[in-house]
Parts: sequence; structure tokens; C-alpha cells
Amino acid sequence: MKAKILTLIVATASCLPSFAQEEWDLRKCIDYAIEHNLSIKQQEATRDQNAVELNTARWSRLPNLNGNVGQSFNFGRALQADNTYGNRNTQNTNFSLGTNVPLFTGLQIPNNIALCKLNLKAAIEDFNKAKEDIIIQVTSSYLQVLFDEELAKIAHSQVELSREQLKLKTAFFENGKASEAEVYDARSRVAQDEMSAVQADNNYRLALLDLSQILELPTPDGFRIASPKVDDNFNSLSLPEDIYADAVLTKPGIKAAQYRLQGASKNIRIAQSNWYPQLSFGAGLGTSYYKIAGEENVSFNSQWHQNFNKYFQFSLSIPLFNRFETRNRVKMARIQRTALSWKLEESKKLLFKEIQQAYYNAVTAESKFKSSRTATESAEASFRLMSEKYANGKATATEYNEMRTNGMKATSDIVQAKYDYLFRSKILDFYKGIPLTLE
Repeated sequence: MKAKILTLIVATASCLPSFAQEEWDLRKCIDYAIEHNLSIKQQEATRDQNAVELNTARWSRLPNLNGNVGQSFNFGRALQADNTYGNRNTQNTNFSLGTNVPLFTGLQIPNNIALCKLNLKAAIEDFNKAKEDIIIQVTSSYLQVLFDEELAKIAHSQVELSREQLKLKTAFFENGKASEAEVYDARSRVAQDEMSAVQADNNYRLALLDLSQILELPTPDGFRIASPKVDDNFNSLSLPEDIYADAVLTKPGIKAAQYRLQGASKNIRIAQSNWYPQLSFGAGLGTSYYKIAGEENVSFNSQWHQNFNKYFQFSLSIPLFNRFETRNRVKMARIQRTALSWKLEESKKLLFKEIQQAYYNAVTAESKFKSSRTATESAEASFRLMSEKYANGKATATEYNEMRTNGMKATSDIVQAKYDYLFRSKILDFYKGIPLTLE
């Protein structure tokens, strides 16, 4: 029994994805999210639906073919061969096969095919836009994990530093060079730093959980990301106008709006097609079998051949008056085109606004990073001097803790500024069409 349970556990574990085998870099996270994210799958389904609709529109030029079989039963009084009425029961069986071919539909079919092509292109761009959104979301979450991981390392290093100071103060107390209050204060600092380290570890785990949920991973257990070597010397930023000039030509959100605007013009032509005559060709063949109850009837085989008929016809439908329905459809299509033109302009303005915001956020982040780097260097130098004074008893615990707090804040600020600037600059590169990567 135990062997069976062990086998089942091993088999179940083998079916789950293994996250502990290797660390995930940003490229792997992005690829996995694109493949498994549910929002992207929904956009993919919409794209496939539009592809099927295009296929249906293309086949609409072909003739259709329908077969019909009918059986009728008649009871009671009916007109007889001698032009008198009498009671009789009859049966009638009909067989027919017919086809119809649209010859001219006011250019409705070609315009409908063109509209379906544009809808498919717009759906593809919507699919690409969904992938872009998830790429930015994954990158932001990925950098958040790296940020929280560094903060956790800083917190643990502070714990080690506090423990060293506690050992030093304990030794000084045993030699009569420090008071018992200083030892208790150092011990309290260790406890506080340990609590901060626990909180930092929890923030790191929560960031990992958030990233794993974006990736649609079944569990974050064993999931780890790679820590790339990030260069602190970042490239200069491009101006928003230059970025926008490239982005407006390539971004899928803009292209989707443009395709829908073109499709609105096709919708107008489709509505206008109802003003034109419609010409179609039809052809068919059929036969029937007729039976009168209580009388001798011609055999089925004979009637099949005797009643066999063929036909072909041309049908021309000329619209004269349809209660202004066509006129109103054309008006509605034109209104829709106007609305979509404003929608395109709104999308362009929104794109430029996003680029401007990303640019100024990047400029601010760059300034913060440079300031934080200077502040960190000064704080580290001051803390080293204060540590020596505190170790030699020339500084109080309050002065030491204040200087250490300033140092921790400066270190945290530069880590946050580094990753904030890295993300903002990568977003600007992404608007320029450069793939997101931390290499």
C-alpha cells in the first residue's frame, strides 16, 4: 500500500512544472506569460473568430445547393377530374434540388470581404496589444521582485551588523568599558533588525507570488528568478516627440484603431449596396408522386419520370421604397465612421501622453538615482566613521542608531531609484520598438 502511495506521489509530482531546476530570467517569464495568460488566450480566440468570419465571407460568392423532400396528406372534399366536388383522401410526395447564385449584390460581397479582412487585422493587433500589456506587467513585477530581494539582503546585512555590535558591547561590558544599558540597547536593536528582516523576506515572497500569478503558475513554490547584472551607467533618454514619431507607426493599439476606421468606410458601402438592384440566378429540378385513396394510381416509377421537371431563372430585385431603412443605415454607418475617427485621434493622444509621462518619470528617476548615489556614498562614509567612534565608546547609541538609520535609508533609496529608472527607461525603449530585456 505504501509503495502505491509513493508511486502516486511521484507520478503527480512529475505532472507539475518544475520551477526549482533553474532560475527564470525576464525573457523566460515573458514567454511563459504570453503562452499561458488567460487574457491573451481570450484575445487569441477573438482573432480566430474573425478569421472564420473572413473565410465565410470569401465563400459567399459560391452557389448554394439545397435538396427538399415534402409529404402532404389531404382529407375531405376536393375538386375531382369531372369538375365536381367529392370526398377523397390524397397523398402527394415532392422531391426537388435547387441552387442559387448571386450575380450582382450592389458590391456588397466584395465590400463585406474587405471589411472582414480589416476586422481580422484589427483583431491581430488587439492580440499584439494584449501581449505588449502583459510584457510590461511582467517586467514591472519582475523588477519589483529584484527590488524586494535586494532590500531583504540589506535587511539581513543589518542584522549581522547589529549582532556584531552586540558582541562588541557585550565584551566591553564584561571588561567594564560599557554600561549594561548599552548592552540592552544593542540587544534591542538586533531584535528590531530581525523583525525588519522578516518583513523584508515577506515582501519578497509576496512579490514572487504576484509575479507567479501573472504567469499563471499553479504555485510559487520553488519559483526563483535570475538576478541580472544591471549597469548603473544608463543611456541618455530620447525625447518624447522622437519616440512618438516611431511609436505611432508601429504600436498595435494605433494600428487596430486605423483598421477599424477603414472598416467603417466599408460598412458605409455595404449599407449603400441596398440602394442598387440585386440580380441572382437560380436553377433546379424536381419530381412528385400523387396518390388518390380508393382508386388505381399510376406507379411511383412512372410518375417519377412523368412528373420530372427542370427550371432555371434570373431574378432581379429593384428597391423602390423600404421605409427609409437603407438611408438610416447609411447615416448610422457614417456616424460610426466619425466616432471611430475620433477614437483614433484619442488613441494617438493617449499614446503621446503615455510617452510623455514615461519620459518625465524617467527623467525624475534618473535625477533621484544620481542624488541617491551621492547620498549613499556620503552616508556610508559617515556610518563607517560613526561605527569606529561607537566601537571606541566615543559616540552614544542614539548617535550610532541615527547614523545607521540614515545609511539604511540611503541604501534603500538608491536601490529603489535604480530599479525605478531602469523600468522607466526600458518602457521608453519599448515604445521605440526595442524588446524588453535586462541583459
